[in-house]
Amino acid sequence: MDRYSANKKEKKCCKLALFGGSENWSSEDWTDSDDRVRGGKSQSYLEIEDDTARFHGTLDIKTLGGAGFASQRTTGDDREWDLSDYAGIQLDIAKGDKKRYTFILKDELLPPDEKTGREQSTISWECDFELSPQDKPGDVCDKSVFIPWDSLNPTYRGKLKKDADPLDLKKIKRMSIMMRSFFGTQEGKFSLKIKNITVIEKAPKSSESKLPLVYDPHRLEAGTVSSANTAERYYSLSVNSRLVSGRVLIHKKGAAIMALAFVALLLLAVFQ
Repeated sequence: MDRYSANKKEKKCCKLALFGGSENWSSEDWTDSDDRVRGGKSQSYLEIEDDTARFHGTLDIKTLGGAGFASQRTTGDDREWDLSDYAGIQLDIAKGDKKRYTFILKDELLPPDEKTGREQSTISWECDFELSPQDKPGDVCDKSVFIPWDSLNPTYRGKLKKDADPLDLKKIKRMSIMMRSFFGTQEGKFSLKIKNITVIEKAPKSSESKLPLVYDPHRLEAGTVSSANTAERYYSLSVNSRLVSGRVLIHKKGAAIMALAFVALLLLAVFQ
């Protein structure tokens, strides 16, 4: 029995370290899972630095036409965590940029496909998060992100899986941290230095300065956005016509560029 299955028989407490803290970080516990498997050029790394793990790399979105992802996942198909006595996952961040990340859990792994040798797809439980804003510019330091179980959304091959069975918290098989493009809204270098990953018995209050609740309970890809950070970055438009109906998200930077281009064309037409 290794340390991953041993926690089943340990007496449950208010907080349990999974990585970092009393469970030292090890590069052998993590491996990359990037868009290179689909022909992309993104690359991620997890480097152990003192008592922290730095998830960093480069997100390329040009090769796959606006898409792209870079991630690190736990290794080993025989590992299993029983997290059923806890309220959610907490990531204590030493230093990070202001990009949007995704935390992922899996409760099922299938053997590789006999024909291709590639891993077969299973349901992923995902939550997107950003570090809370700060008054001064630059990297964000010493923040915590708490992800309650009900904020995780089931997806299958990148699409929301509404009829998925409930997440089996007694048999968590894999954890991942991902950086992705979110429809081309972010790319390039990224960096997130993590002190530790723990599960805690009780959800922290949002008023506690050390434990700000800064998760996004909805996936951007699913077309629903509710976090304050996202609302500040996107315009939401309702479209209803014979051809299409629904909700469209327009990045504010992109909208500003389009508005300037329209004004330039208008002035050009007037003065010609």
